[in-house]
Amino acid sequence: MTITITAFERSPDGGQGLARDTRVRWALEEVGQPYEVRLVSFTAMKEPAHLALHPFGQIPTFEEGDLALFETGAIVFHIAQRHAGLLPDDANARARAITWMFAALSTVEPPILELGSARFLESDKSWSAQRMPLVKDRVRDRLTQLSARLGDADWLDGPFSAGDLMMVSVLLRLKASGLLDEYPNLSAYVARGEARPAYKRAFEAQLAVNKPPAG
Repeated sequence: MTITITAFERSPDGGQGLARDTRVRWALEEVGQPYEVRLVSFTAMKEPAHLALHPFGQIPTFEEGDLALFETGAIVFHIAQRHAGLLPDDANARARAITWMFAALSTVEPPILELGSARFLESDKSWSAQRMPLVKDRVRDRLTQLSARLGDADWLDGPFSAGDLMMVSVLLRLKASGLLDEYPNLSAYVARGEARPAYKRAFEAQLAVNKPPAG
């Protein structure tokens, strides 16, 4: 059965790998599964056909036969369960890798998303300058904890796993802010993720959609 995912027809990030379909593309590339992409406009995302797949009108979605999924965490978890390469065989190590997936999305990503909102949606507010240091410090709190846990290891818990895939994907949102540079081991960790051939293929696939036409 052919796997089909949805992605932005024109990504807000211009194809820099921050749209969440990149996480799903990366997971599929890691496990060697071919897939097709159906591009969706911002208008079509709010129409009944897409809302039947994603009730919140977002991307990506995942379709394979009779199965339709939404939410990147659920999609990557499904891929990792179905195909070897993203979760360890050992039951305890597998459980820890899944825990890191949840940690990336539930603990580390929320303050990073808050920072994005503060920078791009609230910068014109009278209180923005006073609030921004507090928002950044909340991000630093999480990065300090994560940095201490990672230490000098290559990955969070043994070999690369779906937990690392999700964590690197979340941390990539910080590259433009400069905050990641304050933690050399986390910056190196993200660079290792970006250097993986599967990530490079996923990034290039997403970028290709967003390149302006030649001429």
